[in-house]
Amino acid sequence: MGYRETYQEWLDNPYFDEDTKAELRAIADDENEIKERFYTDLEFGTAGLRGIIGAGINRMNIYVVRRATQGLANYIKKQGGADKGVAIAFDSRHMSPEFADEAALCLAANGIRAYRFESLRPTPELSFAVRELGCIAGINITASHNPPEYNGYKVYWEDGAQFTPPHDQGVTAEVLAITDLSRVKTMGKEEAVAAGLYVTIGAEIDDKYIEQVKAQVIHHDSIQAVQNDLKIVYTPLHGTGNLPVRRALKEIGFEHVYVVPEQELPDGDFPTVSYPNPEAAEAFALGLELAEKVGADLVLATDPDADRLGVYVRDRVSGEYIPLTGNMSGSLLADYVVGQRKARDGGLPADGAIVKSIVTSNLVDAIAEGYGVRLIEVLTGFKFIGQQILNFEQTGKGTYLFGLEESYGCLIGTYARDKDAVSASVALCEAAAYYKTQGKTLWDAMIDLYDRYGYYLDAVKSIGLAGIEGLAKIKAIMDELRSNTPAQVGGYQVLSARDYLEGTITDLATGDVRSTGLPGSNVLYYDMEDGAWLCVRPSGTEPKVKFYYGVKGTSLDDAKKKSEALGEQVLALINRML
Repeated sequence: MGYRETYQEWLDNPYFDEDTKAELRAIADDENEIKERFYTDLEFGTAGLRGIIGAGINRMNIYVVRRATQGLANYIKKQGGADKGVAIAFDSRHMSPEFADEAALCLAANGIRAYRFESLRPTPELSFAVRELGCIAGINITASHNPPEYNGYKVYWEDGAQFTPPHDQGVTAEVLAITDLSRVKTMGKEEAVAAGLYVTIGAEIDDKYIEQVKAQVIHHDSIQAVQNDLKIVYTPLHGTGNLPVRRALKEIGFEHVYVVPEQELPDGDFPTVSYPNPEAAEAFALGLELAEKVGADLVLATDPDADRLGVYVRDRVSGEYIPLTGNMSGSLLADYVVGQRKARDGGLPADGAIVKSIVTSNLVDAIAEGYGVRLIEVLTGFKFIGQQILNFEQTGKGTYLFGLEESYGCLIGTYARDKDAVSASVALCEAAAYYKTQGKTLWDAMIDLYDRYGYYLDAVKSIGLAGIEGLAKIKAIMDELRSNTPAQVGGYQVLSARDYLEGTITDLATGDVRSTGLPGSNVLYYDMEDGAWLCVRPSGTEPKVKFYYGVKGTSLDDAKKKSEALGEQVLALINRML
């Protein structure tokens, strides 16, 4: 059935509600909009769904959510896990509570108990709840840091991580097998509650989760020593982080935490920013204003589902606030957590490991080597870091020390299996306290890290390519690079080319080919001379293609110059392919 026929089916079928039909009738004269909404199903990828809220099969709405949940329910039954239940969380976005209810009631209609949080909660707490409640799966209604018009649907498996093979493939197959949305099961909420299939959860899980976050603290003594001097500005960017971050910081002893009032309360419009991303400088504008007023040591921002953390730290020499990229803050925390654990425990486990994604800074490789621990690289997506933790547990080989992605996310401890900005906020503040007792700031600690391991700088360029034409352009870019490996990028000779879709690493000088050892993924990576690198991949959460790159300099200024020059060449490369 073509997109026009599907559009008409939604208008004619009594299953679809009148508000949905009114929305669709309003676009009757816009052929392109009809096509965009109905030319394909909203992709149920390896993390679930993410898309613009609206009517249509290529949009986020209650019918698409029901279909996804029915597919998940079908798979859970085939796995024999229906009696374990499913945990459900949601964030502050438009339609998040409604989508969470639709998912819960679809599960209930399939005889699977749904544990739905009473109100919005962070992504990492959902990950924790899956394990704490012994659930077979979890659902989180969130679009993370996307613009306000988006929402999404993430699926977690019983280990607490977003699902990986074979479960992602199995659930996807079940979802795609549902071609008639009107045949999806649902039931009334009162009936589901009476049957014990709709259970509301809240404070009891909150308490246990916060205790686990606090259990990762190493230096309570440092916090006590400077708790009246260290000043912290925090913004939840209208999302889920407000209560848990403030609670955790208060309970471990920080006395001076200032929340940005304009961004404190949940608001799906995210009125103070164009989009709620702690990677963006605009997200910190109000926080930095407050920081100047109160003389804060650091400024923290979490995204709407509180799995990503951005930070600015004060330079004690200039008094200016300096932004740390996800690579920088992640590396700083990796060194702090592993280094302080080594000092506290008198050494590190012989099988200790740091896990990072392939696009994360090579500074982490140097840190791992410096501590004599194993460095494990995985594909982009924190679920693959969670998969490594599960493998350590199942085999008894390997001790997880720290895991991070360049995308402003890390995990300390193994109580959750997704990146946790609540825990990262606590750890950065603890580190700030520890270094303050030594007369240093976090920026001093960052410079010390560079002096010790090398001046690694990393960045990313991305281009948005939305819609049908955008998908075609993204495919053309990847096909072009895959067919014609560049010999040089920005004056750096390419030494080897990794094609993660083909699973190969090719030495360009010798032609030798070896395996990447990782699952297939549409990613290209170029190792270049002088420690430089470039990686190209379509985003898994947004209609973008991303170009990650890194350099190593002899000083911070040298690294900045090299990074800027390579960035200009990467942009030139992008423009040539558009």
